[in-house]
Amino acid sequence: MDVTDIVLAIVAALALTWLTLVAALVFLRPRGGLLREALRVLPDVLRLIRRLAADRDLPRGVRVRLGLLLVYLAVPIDLIPDFIPVLGYADDAIVVVAVLRSVVRRAGLPAVRAHWPGTDDGFEVVRRLTGMGGGRP
Repeated sequence: MDVTDIVLAIVAALALTWLTLVAALVFLRPRGGLLREALRVLPDVLRLIRRLAADRDLPRGVRVRLGLLLVYLAVPIDLIPDFIPVLGYADDAIVVVAVLRSVVRRAGLPAVRAHWPGTDDGFEVVRRLTGMGGGRP
């Protein structure tokens, strides 16, 4: 096996991994107009993530997940480059929603509500995004 074969194998493996991650994002994406709503409340969600990550009362696994999410959002390299219309920013929103769903399952909706910096309407969007349904708390 020469160097060209090794480089081609690495490129193929990276392309397959990228396609798998993009397929997972498509599968995890919010349905209907929720993606648009997720992008609308994203600034409040980012503040929420920072507050939750700093809360020592939450389980360590939750805080680690949130810390890794903050690193992912800070790193300029994305699964789908931001210059691609619509999809470029949607991957960030989808990853945030997936992590928030796991945080709500592990830490509970009351912990998320206690740290929510936005409006009640914005929190309703978070409830729907995390699969906790509509209706006022």
